[in-house]
Amino acid sequence: MFKKKPNIKPLAPLRSSDRRKIADEIIKEFDVDVPKQSQPAEDDKNESNGQSAPSLTTIRNSLLPENSLSARFTTTSGPDLKQVSGTVYAGSRPGEDQRVLWFKVEDRLFPTVYTLWQHPHLVPLLHTPDFVVDKMQTGSPLMTPGLAFGPPFPAKATKGAVVAVASVEHPSVPRVVGICEIDVSSLQKVQGSKGHAVRSEHWEGDEIWAWSTSGKPGNPAPESLKGWEISEEEMLQKQAADLDIEDDEDDPDDGGVQLAEESPVNKRNDHVEGEDAEPFERVDMEKEKELSTKEIDDAFWQAFLYSIYENKAQHKSDPHYGLKFPIPPSLVMSNMVLPYLPTHTALRTANLTIKKTSWKNIRKLIKALEKAKILKSKDRDGWECVIVDIDFKDPAITDFKPYPLPKKDAPSSTPATNDSSASSSSSDPSIGQHLHLITLHRPSTDLSALLPTTTSSTATRHLYPANELRSLLTTHFDSASLVSSTNKRNITLNPTLHHLIFPPSAPAPTSPVDRDILVKNSIPRDMLLARLLDAHTTPHWALLRNDADISTATPKAGHAPKLTITLETRSGNKTMTKVSGLEVFGIAPGLLAEELQKSCASSTSVGQLAGSSPRNPVGEVLVQGPQRDAVVKAVERRGVKREWVAVVDKTKGKKGGGGGKR
Repeated sequence: MFKKKPNIKPLAPLRSSDRRKIADEIIKEFDVDVPKQSQPAEDDKNESNGQSAPSLTTIRNSLLPENSLSARFTTTSGPDLKQVSGTVYAGSRPGEDQRVLWFKVEDRLFPTVYTLWQHPHLVPLLHTPDFVVDKMQTGSPLMTPGLAFGPPFPAKATKGAVVAVASVEHPSVPRVVGICEIDVSSLQKVQGSKGHAVRSEHWEGDEIWAWSTSGKPGNPAPESLKGWEISEEEMLQKQAADLDIEDDEDDPDDGGVQLAEESPVNKRNDHVEGEDAEPFERVDMEKEKELSTKEIDDAFWQAFLYSIYENKAQHKSDPHYGLKFPIPPSLVMSNMVLPYLPTHTALRTANLTIKKTSWKNIRKLIKALEKAKILKSKDRDGWECVIVDIDFKDPAITDFKPYPLPKKDAPSSTPATNDSSASSSSSDPSIGQHLHLITLHRPSTDLSALLPTTTSSTATRHLYPANELRSLLTTHFDSASLVSSTNKRNITLNPTLHHLIFPPSAPAPTSPVDRDILVKNSIPRDMLLARLLDAHTTPHWALLRNDADISTATPKAGHAPKLTITLETRSGNKTMTKVSGLEVFGIAPGLLAEELQKSCASSTSVGQLAGSSPRNPVGEVLVQGPQRDAVVKAVERRGVKREWVAVVDKTKGKKGGGGGKR
């Protein structure tokens, strides 16, 4: 539901009575175990007189802390982007950031993963392989054959019940919250079954998980949690139940005949909608043989068809199924062939290269596909063969049967080829870096007279962080006896401060606030500090990478720069995304362009930012299409925080509106 960022209105504190009412609703709806003498139905007036008060109050505060806030939100859900509205309840526990703990949609409450990590067995917990959880974290439903560790399944996992889903690899950590679409508890078997089992509503990594008033990223899931864990004996029993079910299906003596094993090419994975790999990686353990040229040709041919099949499944509403024509050969190789090759083993990886096909290069493969009337191509610039159209109704595409692909975390790229676009960006040194932006202030000569003649703790002479500069000025006010005796928040103006606040060269004060300051000859401390820092300091900034110390940095004057994402329209109605200001954050434009080319399935290029100096050029990455979200995710992986990114949307207001900068 929260794959896209919801519109959350300003938060407001929950009244104590409302908070208790909602907490009692949670206790009732989720059947929270409350001691008999502490049932929510008991009159609240009696809580302070008996032993029930601490128990019930503790439970309420644990489910919905006293500092909880609420706000209305709107978002879209489902393939038809249905408008959904509801309420979020945010709160924080001691030592933790404020997070969304609950959300209500259509008068139904749902816990977030943050709540489940603190409350074991609040909802039934189901399990599925890790790669299926990854698919669910994109909004896909959990299919019935994907259920693990059963049957039997939790008794409360009935149709319409709120459940959590964890991975088999980390069985004690809920990562998805959803609703049962069938009665999971009554299932007698899962192998061979079809249909949705759980609909994803919220998961670790969505926009509600990432929401924070402080702007900090979401808290990652722990490795394990006490209370949710499965005992070793129970784990063995569940695994044995899974094995028994599979053995029963393959038993040739249970009244039928054992059919020949189906070819892996024709097998589908019904664990997650749109996922066509088998539930677990199955590699033939027999001694492999070198692939023939015909087998290699077939693998490349099928890989191209697979990419079209998957685009059709993922972009059903798009007339071109997410593809942007013309498609250059480098993009065909990197995005439409290499990711879909069945490179399960090192030997197959070495065999499946374009040089070992009968075509020898991607151009001849495109021409062969055109000869089969699957696509249309066009020669461009005398040698480059681009795809200009694809027959999505061709039987080779409509009747295509997906086959198992290597695990996503396994290397599936081919050895180095002449196609430079196939190189991976995994060697990008900026991925995973930690950036820390420091803002410093250089005081003017007049303001420096108020400061002690010592070096700043930043080890950068005459440059001070804002908090340190305020502390030093406050110390001066105290030592000079400028603090008002009647109100400690006010500072009496002596001639030096009067000169700094109202310089002789400035026009006479006209605002009521300034006139009041002159009459009383005093000013609030916070207002004085703000005015001194704003008018009598020069801002500087320094960007620290990883474990670098401020003493090794060279601060630069001015306000800290931002990475700029510009959306603009070209050639009529085509949208382009431009990214600049990458070098400041240690990001190589070329490597980022390679990653965006693959993740966005769009053409990219790198040029020089217009107006930048030839001696110190600034790179600019161009991506076809409105790819703002993809760019933000890519730079966040490289340590750039969202508040350091400026988005300029020039596509707005083309018909009477105005563009904007956010």
